Parts: sequence; structure tokens; C-alpha cells
Amino acid sequence: MLPAVIALGSNLGDREDNLRAAVRDIAALGGVTVTAVSGIVQSHAVKPTGTDAEAPDYLNAVMLVQSALHPEALLIELNRIEAEHGRVRVERWGDRTLDLDIISFAGLERHTDDLTLPHPRAWERAFVIVPWLQVDPDAELRGHGRIDALVVATSSEVWACDAPPLWSES
Repeated sequence: MLPAVIALGSNLGDREDNLRAAVRDIAALGGVTVTAVSGIVQSHAVKPTGTDAEAPDYLNAVMLVQSALHPEALLIELNRIEAEHGRVRVERWGDRTLDLDIISFAGLERHTDDLTLPHPRAWERAFVIVPWLQVDPDAELRGHGRIDALVVATSSEVWACDAPPLWSES
């Protein structure tokens, strides 16, 4: 079992329910054990051209898991879960019911057509770093060091969402 960090996001439909369902579905994967899930944060939609004030805001969270699946197999499962929840890939960084990204996997570095590890933009995304800090304040991101030292760690680009926890160990 190797540690992995998964980011979750949703800006279409019942966003909170989409995140809850994703956590349940990931927890149900064979070979994957959930060790922690952050609280929910909210952020504006980001498109290739920058912040899109016209698009619905995102709800975001981060999960820590232990995975017996190799990174590509985990990615296939995450893509399947996205599709089962209505994710349609039409536009790069388009609005979506569910977005699941592997941010880090056992400190590995990977560059394939389908997967880049660590996630290439995680270090500059407050909607990833802020919830990640909630569940692992000592975390490090390969190539960028401690995540609590990243500029976005104290960003006002995300704000807390008053919602019950997405997951509990019971």
C-alpha cells in the first residue's frame, strides 16, 4: 500500500452530494483505503484564461488514501467514477459534476500521456493546497517542498464551506 493524495472538485449539480458520493465510491475501491478527508472549501472556477466569474463556484476537498493499485490503475478508476457521476469532457477545464485528480502518489515522478505526477499545477492551486493542509500539515510536494510554505497556502482564493464532514471512520 502506497500513500496517494486525491483532489476532488464539483461545480455542477448538487456539488456537495457529488463530493460525498465520490468519497464513498473511492472508499469502496478494492485496494484503496481512505486515511483522511479534508473539509470542503469553495473556490471560483478557473479556466485556461483565468478566473471565470460567470461559471458556478466549485466545492473542493482532498483525500489521503493508501493504494495497492499502481497510479495508472487508480487513475482509470477515478475516471470511471467521474463518468458514473456525469462528468463530460468537452472543454479543457470546463464546468463539471466531478473532477478527481491524483495530486501525489508515494512521491513518484511520472510523465505519461495520461498521468503527470506530481500534478503539474497543484503547487499553485489554493483549492488543492488549503484542504490538503487540513489533513496533512507536514505534507511535501515533490519539487516544491513543504506545502505550508507555498504562497497559495494562505490564499484568500478559497473560503470555508459550512458543511458536515464528507467522511468519518465509523
